[in-house]
Amino acid sequence: MKVLLFAQLEEIVGEREIEIKSEPITVQQLKKVLLEKYPNLRSLDSTIVAVNEEYVKNDTPLKENDVVALIPPVSGG
Repeated sequence: MKVLLFAQLEEIVGEREIEIKSEPITVQQLKKVLLEKYPNLRSLDSTIVAVNEEYVKNDTPLKENDVVALIPPVSGG
């Protein structure tokens, strides 16, 4: 599956897009896989996740051809 990273997540990983090869997993399991591979991604719990351009919850199952977008919280003023 393709994982798109935005803002500080992209800065931490050093890439805007990564490929993850995995058996069918949930969003929460994907976050765990990413945290093991990139330990500096500590803020994944507060990250908004979209799959195929629709916002989803942590228990959403992911499929091989999904496009997953990880969007960190945004602060502004």
